[in-house]
Amino acid sequence: MTNATITEVQKLQPDAPVRRSQRARDYQQISLYKDVNPLDWEDWHWQLKNRICTKEDLAQVIVLSPEEEEGLKKASGKLSLAITPYWATLMDPEDPNCPIRRQAVPTVYETLVGPHEMVDPCAEDRDSPAPHLVHRYPDRVLLLATEHCAMYCRHCTRRRLVGETNKEDNSPSRFDAALEYLKANKKVRDVLISGGDPLTLEDDVIEDLLRKIRDISHIEFLRLGTRVPVTLPQRINEKLVTMLKKYNPLWMSIHFNHPKEITKRSKIACEMLADAGIPLGSQSVLLKGINDRPYIMKKLVHDLLQIRVRPYYIYQCDPVRGTQHFRTPVAVGINIMEKLRGHTSGYAVPTYVIDGPGGGGKIPVGPNYILSQAKGKYVLRNYKGKIYTYLE
Repeated sequence: MTNATITEVQKLQPDAPVRRSQRARDYQQISLYKDVNPLDWEDWHWQLKNRICTKEDLAQVIVLSPEEEEGLKKASGKLSLAITPYWATLMDPEDPNCPIRRQAVPTVYETLVGPHEMVDPCAEDRDSPAPHLVHRYPDRVLLLATEHCAMYCRHCTRRRLVGETNKEDNSPSRFDAALEYLKANKKVRDVLISGGDPLTLEDDVIEDLLRKIRDISHIEFLRLGTRVPVTLPQRINEKLVTMLKKYNPLWMSIHFNHPKEITKRSKIACEMLADAGIPLGSQSVLLKGINDRPYIMKKLVHDLLQIRVRPYYIYQCDPVRGTQHFRTPVAVGINIMEKLRGHTSGYAVPTYVIDGPGGGGKIPVGPNYILSQAKGKYVLRNYKGKIYTYLE
């Protein structure tokens, strides 16, 4: 792409405030789903089988903008188009700046690669001692259970791995090397199972993996990282929840980005998990034009508490290739934290972090409340800007 073309594309970048989104549409209002049986609609397998994967189907749900038309032409390879029918009902059909739509529909901006963007910004491949495993922190590991997700978010930091492909290893022995590594490393006490999205796997596959990890005596803390309660809440059913409950204490990190994602259906999914004794936390990514206004993030964290999900992290959008149109200045995230700390419940205040490019791990970032310090003396400011001195 020439510099002239890049300039023209950048002029198309939406910078207007996000409009108040309309209510979710009933699926039968969408021509693509008007004859769908309600029982099918609630079947997670049907939802996955009938994801929107073509421009033709998408055009029956939204009016495509020129930027989306161009993006769809280039959305091939791993991180191709895949939107669940459920998520399609949340997208504003007329507004290309809809915060739900922008997370799911490819645009031409993905073809622009910033000067500091990387294929693997978190250096996960470098820190992989066994297939499917990332070991960076001393006492915890990340296990990537699958390459598949219910929906492919356009800001995905693992776009090098995640997407539709027939090459994924589904053999029963595929995690053997990772499990042997865990058994041999007794300092590891915490395992996060992520992907892709592990909840796109069948119940028996998930249970087999959970059981094998639980059988390792020094593993104390077990977590699932998922966006399924947000993009495919139908997956959270009684059979799955009953199985997961057997492996408590089990924690779940869910990826909510915008208040519009908290629907009656996602609320039911989260309540089922919480009722099963599974603590829920939300990891949000700070996204330009989607949730980068303090009032939007404040509503999100308040609404999350209402469905028993604890706001856990706000991530600075990783510098992965093709995502510069989503990234905000760090000052935007600090300002959001300034507007949360002291202005709302402590439970509603997540930690704002930057994943250190090149494998530095999560680094907390926020407003500076220590104005000066000397021996035994700290000068502090509070959320109102008032000055206080603490003497040790």
